[in-house]
Amino acid sequence: MKERIGVVGIGVMGSAMSGHLLEAGYEVNGFDVVPERVEAFAERGGIPHPSGAAVARASDVVLLSLPSVASLDAATEDVAGGAHDDLIVVEMGVFPMDAKERSRDHFAEFGVELMDVPVSGTGLQAADATLVVFASGSSEAFERTAPIFSVIGRSTHYLGKFGNGSIMKYIANLLVAVHNLSTAEAHALGIAAGMDPALVQKVMSDGVGSSKIFDIRGPMMVADRYDPPSARLSIILKDARIIKGFAEGVGAPTPLLDAAIPVYEQSEEEALGDLDAAALCRHLEWLAGLQRATEGPY
Repeated sequence: MKERIGVVGIGVMGSAMSGHLLEAGYEVNGFDVVPERVEAFAERGGIPHPSGAAVARASDVVLLSLPSVASLDAATEDVAGGAHDDLIVVEMGVFPMDAKERSRDHFAEFGVELMDVPVSGTGLQAADATLVVFASGSSEAFERTAPIFSVIGRSTHYLGKFGNGSIMKYIANLLVAVHNLSTAEAHALGIAAGMDPALVQKVMSDGVGSSKIFDIRGPMMVADRYDPPSARLSIILKDARIIKGFAEGVGAPTPLLDAAIPVYEQSEEEALGDLDAAALCRHLEWLAGLQRATEGPY
């Protein structure tokens, strides 16, 4: 018999994951502090609840998809109120390690295991179930939750003890932050030199200098269109600061990340934070006073 799934946090990622689970035939219980999200969840066939505690009582596994440390702390208290035997909670966000450990320790007081399971991918990958899952926690908990992860992502990596999922996610998002800026730099260079951004995108995608981020965010830069965002610039900046703090704690140098963070900060100050992170290209264009010679076909 399939596990009953709960989802607390039904935003971009949570709504996509819950939708795939519903399509796969799971019973999905949900809660979000934004009523409109709960209404949309119910319209797709989910079972709405008035609190995280109610979701936990109705579920065997609860997925947490939350935007901030404050929301994680609040959801931890809430969901723990519905603790019961054999409940597993899966935390899927990007937060400082001490915040995750605080949540883990609180759930442990109720006899509930918290897994640390961030995912690699944007809202676009969540929508088409091509996320990469970084799972960490006990092997027993992973055995129970692996079928769930196979529904929401294209691959799952079991990384061992709690916290290893976050470490792998820090590494992944360091690359994302740097590659996003390098993609913006490349397009800004082409624009400054009078090249058609669409042509730059086509040619570079065929060469060794390309990357997955170039392929995902480059077309947005070509179009100079960053809304709706697949991952907001402000979120990438939030993650970059967390990664920087962790790297300092373990003694790892991050010269490229150190150089990238101020560029993200300047972009956020220019009110680009709610746009897709690809809007770094717009910031660089504004910074240099660039005018595009041609318009791309996107």
